[in-house]
Order: sequence, then C-alpha cells, then structure tokens
Amino acid sequence: MSLAVGDAGFSYGGIPVFAGLSFTVDLGDAVAVLGSNGSGKSTLLRCLVGAETLDTGSVLFRGAVLDESSALVRSSVASLLDDADYFPDVSVVEHLRLLAWLHGTPEREVQDVLSSLGLDEVRDQLPPTLSSGQRHRLGLASCFVRPRALLVLDEPEQRLDVLGRTWLRERLKAEKAAGVAVVFASHDQDLVEAVADRTVTL
Repeated sequence: MSLAVGDAGFSYGGIPVFAGLSFTVDLGDAVAVLGSNGSGKSTLLRCLVGAETLDTGSVLFRGAVLDESSALVRSSVASLLDDADYFPDVSVVEHLRLLAWLHGTPEREVQDVLSSLGLDEVRDQLPPTLSSGQRHRLGLASCFVRPRALLVLDEPEQRLDVLGRTWLRERLKAEKAAGVAVVFASHDQDLVEAVADRTVTL
C-alpha cells in the first residue's frame, strides 16, 4: 500500500478535531475525505503530508513513518493544500518549468498542463497578478508537472467552472489508472462518486 493512517488523533488547545481515525490508500486507489466546514478535513490532509503532526497515531508512507523532509516523500508526494506557495518573481510558465526541471519532467508536460488548465493566456504573468481561480489552477498544474506516487488535494474543485470540474474528474481517474494513490477532500458529490473508491467522514 502507499499510505496507511493508524488510530490518528489531532486536537487544537485540548479540543479534539478527530480521533481514532484509520484507513489505507493503495496505489491506483482514491479516498475522499468528507465532512462539514470546520470538521478537520484540511488538518487531516496536512497531517498526511507532514505539514502538521498528529497528537496520536501514525501516518506511514510505503511502510515507513512519513517524514516531510525525506527524499522519498519529497520526490513522491504532490499536494495542493489551502496555503499553496508560489515563486512570486517568476511567471506562471517559468514557475512550472522550474518545478519540472527540478523533478526531471519533460518540457512538453508543462505545455500540456498549461493548456489543459486554461492557463495559456496568463503564462507570462506573475502569480500575484492572477485571480484566485487562476492561482488555484496554477496550484493544480504544479502537482501535475512533477512525479507523484501520492496526490493529496484539498477541495481541488473549488473555483473551477463546469468544464474545469469535468476535466478534473477525468484527470484524477487517469491518475488512478497510472497507479497514483489519491486522497482528496471535497464537497462535490459528482467528483466523489466519479473518483473515490472509499470515503472517510469526519
């Protein structure tokens, strides 16, 4: 399996956010994390990539305790959470080219992702000049121009129009077919039904 969460618990100021949470995600499978706003979905996803530390329980990636700083995790885990960072002084296309170069991804992947996500028209703009929707699509693009065995996405459908959501559903299904493990939080029932093999509700 790619990811295993065992008896996970997390609290803020002594107030439990979630507890006793266990699930696994195999390569080529998708798990959707469901729950109302404030239920802890984003916090759980941050724990899955090592951006937050569980109070109890464990997160194992390929059989070892997940370490955000390890070369294995950095080369295998792609994520889009609620605090995506960008290089502010390089253009959209330069940002993606830099990520692709760092990970040994062919240049053609950059153009494919730009076109697929409708970013061609803003390819030469700096990230701070983009709309929130365009920045969100840049975040998605950043995940797809690098290698990944595990893809972790926090509400990837947000700010996407109907065509964008259709593209996202097909792209995540293609990720699964390519053997990528996918964990995503979503309020889009159509996306969940089309992509998820299992759900975890907080």
